[in-house]
Amino acid sequence: MSQEKTFLGHPRGLATLFMTEFFERFTYYGMRALLVLFLVTATTDANPGFGIDREAAGAIYGLYTGAVFLFSLPGGWIADRLIGQRRAVYYGGLIIALGNFLLAVPGSAAVFYLGLACIVIGVGLLKPNISAIVGALYEGQPGARRDAGFSIFYMGINLGALLAPFVAGTIGESWNWRAGFFCAGAAMLLGVIQYRATEHYLGDAGAAPKNVSDEERARGWRNVTIGGVLVALLAVLLYTGVIPTTITELAQLFASGMVVVGFVFFGYVLLFGGLDSNEKKRVLLIGLFFLCASLFWAGFEQAATTFNLFARDFTDRSLFGDSFANGEHPAAWYQSANPIFVVLFAPVFAWVWVALGRRNLDPSSPAKFGLALVLVGVGFLVMMFAAQLVVSTGGKVAPTWLLLTYLLHTFGELCLSPVGLSNVTKLAPKRYVGQMLGTWFLGAAVGNALAGLIGGHVGSSDATAMPAQFLQMCFIAGGAGMVLIVASPWLKKLTGEAS
Repeated sequence: MSQEKTFLGHPRGLATLFMTEFFERFTYYGMRALLVLFLVTATTDANPGFGIDREAAGAIYGLYTGAVFLFSLPGGWIADRLIGQRRAVYYGGLIIALGNFLLAVPGSAAVFYLGLACIVIGVGLLKPNISAIVGALYEGQPGARRDAGFSIFYMGINLGALLAPFVAGTIGESWNWRAGFFCAGAAMLLGVIQYRATEHYLGDAGAAPKNVSDEERARGWRNVTIGGVLVALLAVLLYTGVIPTTITELAQLFASGMVVVGFVFFGYVLLFGGLDSNEKKRVLLIGLFFLCASLFWAGFEQAATTFNLFARDFTDRSLFGDSFANGEHPAAWYQSANPIFVVLFAPVFAWVWVALGRRNLDPSSPAKFGLALVLVGVGFLVMMFAAQLVVSTGGKVAPTWLLLTYLLHTFGELCLSPVGLSNVTKLAPKRYVGQMLGTWFLGAAVGNALAGLIGGHVGSSDATAMPAQFLQMCFIAGGAGMVLIVASPWLKKLTGEAS
């Protein structure tokens, strides 16, 4: 790799990965902003949608996003054991683009569901492995330089997520849903093209896996093939009705199954993992973090379900609306609120934690998790007041209610997300680090699945029920957060953090 080429003072390969991740996140969040809105729009509308009810739409969203996170586990394994991170990112990007192009095909429901399945596979291959390549670029370099490189890389994530709803969201919602999905696919294809054209700047980072025998590789491909065939067969049986179930029941089973898998895994490690007493305490704490993360994401990820539909149905969007046919700006625009707030406030939170740390006042990890849940709960309290206004006036409310909720939830994300993986790697017994990291992604998968199920239910039958529904979520998230904060001095001892 050329030593002369740099990107903001970092290896030139970082620019390749930055732009690839920018386009991938643009694609993901552009499609995500449209998905539920498209699903619930009537087939007879001027811009025809899928024409299903809110509960089914929420269940589809939950299955899709939950599966995206869940497939990161086999996606990482396939790269590590079979094809390497570089090829996983390349093929993942192509499959993501294909999936979005399939969503753009009008007509067949089977083609639409196939498109969602392709995106799940593609994101599962690309997302965990592109981060691994970033880390490989900094092999042997100081930790501070690696952290700075990841900070630049994560900016690409947020820039892509920020712009997508304004571009793909506007095209899809204001003109043609299918064109919005096509725009998302085209963005990913651009990302793959630039990745392939500048891949040489990555040097050996993420190349083919080493220390894997031909026999192991053949056995791995055989297992992948068998697993793929079984999953495809199950999908066909479900779609054709041979296995009778509704999409909502399937999503409920999916979420419940992942929770059971998590409990079984933690139980096995605690009972049969050969751990000493201190290791068992730390594993118990990771299990608690798994539950808290699931609960947090179940609230936070309602951005694309509950809040997206609230923006469409109950938010006054007349500002800047003169440029659009219906006199309102697209509801999808509000999906940009979170990445905008992350860009603005992530440096502030980083500074605050460092400043508190200098004074020995930095909150413990359990306290930060608790604070994150409390902030999610307060966000739902804001939505309760907004829903009460909707019910009492029979009209729409100002966008400030929704934006304030997004702000509070973003603050919660900045309390929880940066410390989550870090604490799992710190607390996990060395021989279980990789598997414990998998539980973090499993928690995100559970949370996303629940967010879809909950989001499809809120306001689905009667808008007058929304205030009580939001208040219930406030009590659940906020109450769990308060318990965690109160218990944090005791839990802190399990983490091994200095008192």
